[in-house]
Amino acid sequence: MKILYFYQYFTTPKGSWSTRAYEFARRWVASGDQVIVVTSVYDKSDLAPSGLIDRFVVEGIDVRVINVRLSNKHGVLARLFTFTWYALFSCWYALTFSVDVVVASSGPISVGLPGLVARWTRSRPLVFEVRDLWPEGAIQLGKLRGSLLVRAARWFERVCYLSASRVVALSDGMADDIRRRYPQVSVDVVPNSCDISLFGAASAVAAEGREGSRDRENLVVYTGSLGAMDDCAQILDAASVLKKRGRDDIKLTLIGDGSEREALELRARSSELEQVSFVGLLPKVDVVGWLWRATCALVVFKNVPVLATSSPNKLFDALAAGVPVIQNTQGWIRDLLAEHECGLTVPAGDSNELADAIERLCSDEMLRDQMSVNAGRVAEELFDRDLLAERMRRILLETVRG
Repeated sequence: MKILYFYQYFTTPKGSWSTRAYEFARRWVASGDQVIVVTSVYDKSDLAPSGLIDRFVVEGIDVRVINVRLSNKHGVLARLFTFTWYALFSCWYALTFSVDVVVASSGPISVGLPGLVARWTRSRPLVFEVRDLWPEGAIQLGKLRGSLLVRAARWFERVCYLSASRVVALSDGMADDIRRRYPQVSVDVVPNSCDISLFGAASAVAAEGREGSRDRENLVVYTGSLGAMDDCAQILDAASVLKKRGRDDIKLTLIGDGSEREALELRARSSELEQVSFVGLLPKVDVVGWLWRATCALVVFKNVPVLATSSPNKLFDALAAGVPVIQNTQGWIRDLLAEHECGLTVPAGDSNELADAIERLCSDEMLRDQMSVNAGRVAEELFDRDLLAERMRRILLETVRG
């Protein structure tokens, strides 16, 4: 197959963002496919274009980079501008490249524009990949306001779903939502995946210079964006509770960056939370050692209903490293952790419950070790990257064959 993949946040493990597109595409190339990725420049990616449009070959993937720079620190208007600029430039590739199938990976929903152009002008089959429920997430988070903008965004979302040959959602929660609103749409689920080769024992041993033993510390790690939707202030609230309980031995480390980082660091200093540290952005290859030493990993979100459908990379990285997860969404992740006993769920915004869960895993070695084993098993059996890349490839093949 010749695959044209529109995704605005492409990066490799040298960057500090999701590598799903890279990992899937390089496996498709190894299977004999030709993959062209059209992307832009995210501040967490490792791409460094030299002109307005640049081209790289990354492990056989033909990567076309439109030099439009994105950051989750940007305001709403700046982000809307960059989303629109990328979508318009990408239409050139939709109009001129002869391919077998087009993948448009959202969010933002604007990435659907070049996919629709390829669908309508070149009659190319379109697979619309839903990484989050946009624009619903932006609406519930208060990022998208005004009845005209909301109506326009929802209209465009509808057009994308109904024009696609197949829709691929990254979680059962997303798929259920789409099927409820558009029962005529064919929806498959291909979640984010676990990079066991990167986060497994062999990589951790190499990164840490260990001899295979796993020396746990009372270390709690959060890896990911420090933005409004993550609401990492909940972690500082729990740290305050732990400090009052005299648990200064439990260290909390936040790895990442985002619009809320400066305020979070200021609050940690003013509250004298010495057990809390901020590391900043790290390439995925450098996150391995942190997760390998951790007692548990945190996955927290703001208490907004749509976020219960999320498929966050930090969850899959923790599972791949065999680390128990403490999280606060009330959807499919809660059900997964409960069914496979690989983590704990607490109510969003409840600092006492979050502190209790952290203390429990730091104090109960038997529970922690069993959850660690279960996490690794779930990563291998349900979310292995080879397995899910092949599932996605089968969907593309079926789409091409009609």
